[in-house]
Amino acid sequence: MLRFTKRADYGLMAIHYIAVHDGLGAVSAKRIAEEFGIPPELLAKVLQRLAKRRLIVSQNGPKGGYVLARHSNEITVGEVVRALEGPISIVSCLDHGGCPQEPRCNLRRPVQKLQTAISQLLDTMSLAELTSDDVPQILSIRA
Repeated sequence: MLRFTKRADYGLMAIHYIAVHDGLGAVSAKRIAEEFGIPPELLAKVLQRLAKRRLIVSQNGPKGGYVLARHSNEITVGEVVRALEGPISIVSCLDHGGCPQEPRCNLRRPVQKLQTAISQLLDTMSLAELTSDDVPQILSIRA
């Protein structure tokens, strides 16, 4: 099972919220934290990482908050995940993490292919696609 860390999960939730409200002005961290029940301190760290990678911009003042640094079509989900977590990795054995099964493992190459495919998907999916109501057919659950 693939899972995002809390940091990546909260970061995607926050940047998605900012993208959805992009035309309405800056979105405050307090508003995001309250909307999703995210601890404000953790959200502040997540937003700082996103701002450091120039995915969002902080605006000061009474109506301050965060806005996207670029149009939502120009920011990929892969960029967001890497900004929060570093390189995308689905298993630790690909970076010679000392797995005792490494010499005998027959899944190393297939897992590398899966990781590459997941990275490519995340790198081609934009925030604009996340904010759209359309679900691509390939991702739809088939009955």
